[in-house]
Amino acid sequence: MTKTIFTAFFLLFLNHISSQNLEPFEITDAWLAKIEQLAPTGHTVKNVSIKKILVFSKATGFKHWTIPQNNEMLKILGSKSGVFEIHIGYDIENFEKDNLKKYDAVILNNSNPKGPKRDLFWDLLKENTSLADQEIETKAPQYQQNLLDFVAKGGGLMILHGAITVQNNDPEFSKMTGGSFDYHPKQQPIHLKVVDADHPLTHAFKGDGFTLIDEPYFFKNAYFDYNFRPLLYMEVDKLVGLKKAVDYNIVYVSWIKRYGKGRVFYSSPSHNAQSMDNPEFLQFLLDGMQYVVGDLECDDTPMKSTTFPGN
Repeated sequence: MTKTIFTAFFLLFLNHISSQNLEPFEITDAWLAKIEQLAPTGHTVKNVSIKKILVFSKATGFKHWTIPQNNEMLKILGSKSGVFEIHIGYDIENFEKDNLKKYDAVILNNSNPKGPKRDLFWDLLKENTSLADQEIETKAPQYQQNLLDFVAKGGGLMILHGAITVQNNDPEFSKMTGGSFDYHPKQQPIHLKVVDADHPLTHAFKGDGFTLIDEPYFFKNAYFDYNFRPLLYMEVDKLVGLKKAVDYNIVYVSWIKRYGKGRVFYSSPSHNAQSMDNPEFLQFLLDGMQYVVGDLECDDTPMKSTTFPGN
């Protein structure tokens, strides 16, 4: 197939998925059955113990409509794989030291805080306690430190889409997550490409990547330290509606990294629950869960010391 014909087919495909209905929908038995069918039949790393995961799903700022769908999807991945016990949490008490000790990993499920402060723990205390602002200013950093310590001492952290904003203005939190949210253009078709087709965490995509309609996230702060191993990327010159000029063409939208003794997995996709219709994406998330709990051993060498696309 010539490059011209391929481009024409690709544009037709983009137009097709752009026309798909991405409106929010209610969780139904039929939808749950579909995700159950699409979910991986097994987990990549066998003969492992059951791990407990806290899925924190409270947003105080922008509330992604996919939060409840993500909860159900993660519960299905956990039960169908047989290696994860999923606990859904909404209260700040989940981040008390003793409560965090109950879990092997935490998944932050689009738990976006309010802007411009971008401090989820401050917001949660403000909304759910009678503490004065001065007291909150003292107590909120303690919860943040609890999470930082949890990961640094060996806990896992998985971050879905907008949850990278949980402590978006804090340098140490950005260092742990691998970056902070900057902005995104409008939703549009994005062809996400695989950085390394041989890496265990991208095997699900068989080297091809995938196309979805999503918010193309751009990042700031620790992102430009490239202290992570990238998994998926998008090309800036394929996007529309940029608000800022950039001098690079590669933006990484998913990565893994170490933080102390712990492991972090970030996936910017997806803003829409329709992306869960892709079984390869579900496998990708399940493999990410196995990575953060320490069952899936793989190369997480930081990008800054290795050569990758755009580096």
